[in-house]
Amino acid sequence: MKRPDATLGLRHVALIVDDLESVEMFYTELLGMDVEWRPDEDNVYLSGGPDNLALHRGTITPEEGQRLDHIGFMLSEPAQVDAWYRFLSANNVTMRSVPETHRDGARSFYCVDPAGNQVQLIYHPPVSEFEQRRR
Repeated sequence: MKRPDATLGLRHVALIVDDLESVEMFYTELLGMDVEWRPDEDNVYLSGGPDNLALHRGTITPEEGQRLDHIGFMLSEPAQVDAWYRFLSANNVTMRSVPETHRDGARSFYCVDPAGNQVQLIYHPPVSEFEQRRR
């Protein structure tokens, strides 16, 4: 059987969070995503460019655990990584690393959202080049 056409990429992530309001503020006020839809007080769907992030109020038990390592927000150039690091640091976001350039030419750092999810802001050359060709 032939594989179907390529997907449009990983454009949707859903997170279970216990403090929906503070996590929503992180992604909207700090990272600039927009509220797309709020079906009820326990769910909100955010959009930023071609991406969609769903936040669902809930609790993950230690038995269930969190299998997600991190989510990443792509940046178009390496200098933006440093600018985002300075901005989020100035807004008291917990940092897990400082910006660094990787062997493949990518540049990134990790921080943590109010629910404890690890978030990477990353410039990755192949993705940036793909986005430039799309325009």
